[in-house]
Amino acid sequence: MSTEIVVFAVLFLVVSGMGFVAARWRRANDLASLHEWGLGGRSFGSWITWFLVGGDLYTAYTFVAVPALLFGAGATGFFALPYTVVTYPLVFLVMIRLWSVSHVHGLVTPADFVRARFGSPTLALLVAITGIVATMPYIALQLVGIEAVLKTMGVRGDLPLIIAFAILAAYTYQSGLRAPALIAFVKDSLIYLVILVAVIYIPSKLGGWGAIFDAAQAKFDATPAPGDGILLNSNNQLQYVTLALGSAMALFLYPHSVTGVLAAKSRNVIKRNMSALPAYSLLLGLIALLGYMAIAAGIKPIGTDVNTVVPQLFDTMFPDWFAGVAFAAIGIGALVPAAIMSIAAANLFTRNIYREYIRPDATDAQEASVSKIVSLVVKVGAVLCILLIDPQFSIDLQLIGGVIILQTLPSVALGLFGRWFHRAGLIAGWVAGMGAGLVMLYNIANPATKHAHFGGSAFPLEKLGLDTKMTVYAGFLALAVNLIVAVLGTLLARAVKMAEGPDATRPEDYVADREDPRVHDLEVAGSS
Repeated sequence: MSTEIVVFAVLFLVVSGMGFVAARWRRANDLASLHEWGLGGRSFGSWITWFLVGGDLYTAYTFVAVPALLFGAGATGFFALPYTVVTYPLVFLVMIRLWSVSHVHGLVTPADFVRARFGSPTLALLVAITGIVATMPYIALQLVGIEAVLKTMGVRGDLPLIIAFAILAAYTYQSGLRAPALIAFVKDSLIYLVILVAVIYIPSKLGGWGAIFDAAQAKFDATPAPGDGILLNSNNQLQYVTLALGSAMALFLYPHSVTGVLAAKSRNVIKRNMSALPAYSLLLGLIALLGYMAIAAGIKPIGTDVNTVVPQLFDTMFPDWFAGVAFAAIGIGALVPAAIMSIAAANLFTRNIYREYIRPDATDAQEASVSKIVSLVVKVGAVLCILLIDPQFSIDLQLIGGVIILQTLPSVALGLFGRWFHRAGLIAGWVAGMGAGLVMLYNIANPATKHAHFGGSAFPLEKLGLDTKMTVYAGFLALAVNLIVAVLGTLLARAVKMAEGPDATRPEDYVADREDPRVHDLEVAGSS
């Protein structure tokens, strides 16, 4: 065990040192602006962006929670695979346009775009608040990954967790987005190494993949739960499809995903990345299979914390020194996304609340200073979530976050393709969708965790009066309500001749690439 702790600590400290050095990497003349501190000077090329966005999306929580879901529920956990496969074609259409208009107008957040596109500070405020609220539990969940590793290594108490995030806070404050961009290289390399070794080495010790799947099937056959098993059944197929599609639409609406994309130096960088990022989906499939390996290996979670099954598997199957490497991969896997998420949430507050409502004449340096401070506050809040709230409730909050962030799709994603929606209709749709989503989430129980409300995102259709045991992703239904109300609200606003907000963007902004004037995409012809 001491060997594991030493290897983990050494790798963690080396990577933390890289975070501080990052301030001098690709050094800017002045970090005192959100464009430099919060977006890395919008200068990242294909390789850096690939590792940054991949490190942003595939987190420590992914490493422990997706296999844990397969460990507990079986095939349902594989929703993450079609979800990530479907995401990139959708994002290819949307994010290139968002980068273009943001590049021309110096926009930093998705709420900045909404403010410019629809001329509505109220709608932009709603988008900003939504992004911050959806991101906060996501940051806390990165601590769940580190906590699971520390438990497995026998490290007790909250002090190591606090120290880890204090180090994260310090180098993020100093280096901004450059820190996670540099660390992402090490994080992803370690994760690829550990997973490739795991899928070759562990099955060889467990009798092969046939024995692993047989053990998983035997476990699920022995449980009374109707929704588990190594194959989907009639009760969970609709939930699987809607959860995968809804999650795919939500992923790049998260502020941290947008931040990673806007840091790219050109449209072509984003195009190449959206083509190459599905390589991570292959890795995710291999990560998910760790859940079945844990079943075959007879792994038991520590207490009731099912997120410890993967660290427990590594601790049981690997030599101590390589288990330390694997634990470091999970721990470092928390640092990259947590840093980007805190920066993204801070940028939203600074640009769309502080500058819009508190200090409209704020200078670039003042914006950067406020954003740095808010990023620290966000991290403190994340630590308090883990220390003071049941970790399982934090996991449920993250599921709620997906439902919440989906409600910004009409104004952000659809807004990139035209201004048919009226700002009043979009605000009404947001209110209706958010209300419907929260009501549905409130009525979802989780008997396994003894939560009567907010116990997940699988809404039983029988609660709508339908004679069925099927469930559906609550975010999907909430988005449908949002869109219907937004359409009706827009038609009503036009009927009463309600004034439109001014549009600060132009059709040519969506194809502009100041660094490569040869880019003339036909995809945006006739925009707005």
